[in-house]
Amino acid sequence: MPKINNKWFPLKPGMQYLTRGTVKDAVEGTSTRTVLHTVTGLTKLVDGVKTLVMWDRDYSNGELVESELAFFAQTRAGTVWLFGEYPEEYENGKLAGAPSTFISGIDKAQAGIAMQAEPKLNTPAYVQAYAPTVDFLDCGDVFRTNRRVSVPAGSYTGVLEIDEFNPLEGASAGNQRKFYAAGTGLVKVTAAGGNSQEFLDLIKITKLTCAQLNRVNNQALKLDRRGYRVSPDVYAKTPRAHRAVSRDCHGHDS
Repeated sequence: MPKINNKWFPLKPGMQYLTRGTVKDAVEGTSTRTVLHTVTGLTKLVDGVKTLVMWDRDYSNGELVESELAFFAQTRAGTVWLFGEYPEEYENGKLAGAPSTFISGIDKAQAGIAMQAEPKLNTPAYVQAYAPTVDFLDCGDVFRTNRRVSVPAGSYTGVLEIDEFNPLEGASAGNQRKFYAAGTGLVKVTAAGGNSQEFLDLIKITKLTCAQLNRVNNQALKLDRRGYRVSPDVYAKTPRAHRAVSRDCHGHDS
C-alpha cells in the first residue's frame, strides 16, 4: 500500500471526512453542498506509479452530482502528487458521463503537486495537475501560514492556507482558498472573487470499521470497472484498480 503521511495531506485507508457548506453562483443562486471524502484501501497503477485511490461523493441540495476517483502518491521526500481523476457526473440521479477525466501520461496530461513536502511562504506557485484536453491547469500557492480555524469538527491552530487558481479560466473564475491542519488535512474551503464561490467546513471525521472499508472498496471498484465503459478513450487505457489492504484492514501492511 502506498504510504501518504505528509502532515498537511495525510491519506490513511479507512479515514472518511465530511465537509459541508454552500456554493454561491451568479446565475444559479445559492445551493448547499456536501462532500464525503473517503480514503479507500485500493491502489491503481497510473503512469507507472502505484497510487492510492481516493473516492469523493459530491452532493448539491442533497442530490448526488459527482462521484470521483482520484489517484495520489507520495515521494520519499514527502511531496504528494495527483496523478489523475475519474469524475462521474450525475443529472437528476442518472449518470451523465465523465467528460473531465484525465490520467497522467494520456493525452499529454501530467501529474502535479497536491501538497508540497514543506510548504513555505514566498515560494513560487506550483502546478497541481495539467490536462490540456479538458482545460485542467490547477495551480497552488502558499498564501498564509499559522492561521487559526474553527469548524464543526474542531478548532485548529498553525493552519496552512493555500491559494488555488486556474490560469486558463480568467478572472471570472476567481481563486479558491483551502485550509490544511497538520495531522488532519483539509479543514476549510473559501473563495476569493469569481462568479461561482464555494464555502465548505469540515464537519466530521470518521474511522471506518473493517466491514465499512470493505464495502467502500467494493463500491469504488465498481466505479473503476464502469470507467472502462464510460471513458473508453482515457480511463480504459489504465490498469484496473486493486484491493491492497491485507492483514490490517486499515492499511498498515500490504
